[in-house]
Amino acid sequence: MTLRRGLVLFLLLSFGVSAAVLFYSVDGETWRAILRADKRLLMLALSFVLLAWVCDSSRFCALARSAGERIDFGLGMALTWLHYFGCAVTPMQSGGGPFQVYALYKRDVPIGKGIAITLTRTLLTILILGFMVPVAVIIEPELLSGHLFLKGVFSYVVAFIIISWVLVVLSITRPEVIKRWGRVFTLWLKKFGIVKPEKVLKIAKRINLEVDNYHLNFKMFFSCGLKHFLFAILLSFFHLLCLFSVLPCLIASVGLPFHYVQAILAQAVFMFLLYFVPTPGASGVAEGGGAALFGLLVPWNMAGVMAIAWRFFTEYLAIAMGVIVAVKMLGWGVTEEIYDKEPDPDENIAAHLCRDLEDDSDDGEA
Repeated sequence: MTLRRGLVLFLLLSFGVSAAVLFYSVDGETWRAILRADKRLLMLALSFVLLAWVCDSSRFCALARSAGERIDFGLGMALTWLHYFGCAVTPMQSGGGPFQVYALYKRDVPIGKGIAITLTRTLLTILILGFMVPVAVIIEPELLSGHLFLKGVFSYVVAFIIISWVLVVLSITRPEVIKRWGRVFTLWLKKFGIVKPEKVLKIAKRINLEVDNYHLNFKMFFSCGLKHFLFAILLSFFHLLCLFSVLPCLIASVGLPFHYVQAILAQAVFMFLLYFVPTPGASGVAEGGGAALFGLLVPWNMAGVMAIAWRFFTEYLAIAMGVIVAVKMLGWGVTEEIYDKEPDPDENIAAHLCRDLEDDSDDGEA
């Protein structure tokens, strides 16, 4: 899938499903509620979005410091918007990292550290959501009751997360095990004709390099960069809290009652699921699923409006800023090249990182 195709698909699914949701949910009372909405609460919702961006930008700065690098707040904000844009045009919201790594590389941050910073940023969010979701399901079981689709997706995501975190823990404590599994899996793919024989060595080298890179960076996060890493964790909590405060403001703006904790838990479950939706930026599923889930919090004639307004504040605004940043900072041609280009497995990221660490150590001794 090309960058343009991913962006077009995101727009088509988002606007198409939004139109369908509004058609089947909106009535006369909905329009009357929208017209008398409290503008001050809408501005408060926007303020929470801005605070969320500030927390995310500051988190990038803190993670960079924990990796021995310094980036300013402005670059951190640009990285935040680039992440939203990259996620919007790729399945399972996986495309934010390459744009961020390239932007960091252009600011003299080594590739290995850039990968570690951007990957850790995402893992922190998923880890916090991973803790919140079981709590939400226990406290508010009606969030999934009667929604067979959400139950199915939730079960798939839980299994995916368990497997992912087992791999993460092993990559930190037993990297050789992951390398061995990677070689076995590659040979298995070759046996079934999925991987060409001439690609086996290349893929195995790539797996080894990425595991080494991941392992070395995490050792650094938990040693000399521990203070900044802990600060990044704290900022991750505030980032999510600000985002989760947007929906209560939207509900209150149209004069509807709400339960703050219930609204937060519902969003935590939903955002957790959206990380693993295969459409670009979770488009379509976010609008339709949001209407179904938010229907537990507000009357159905307001659920669709709330879902789309929530997406506008928490996603669409940042994606629009991301498009501007991508074009101005990288250029559209470079952006497409980053999107389409396969990383070179012969580039020894781990070796670069080791040399950077040695240089930093020598500077400190001097």
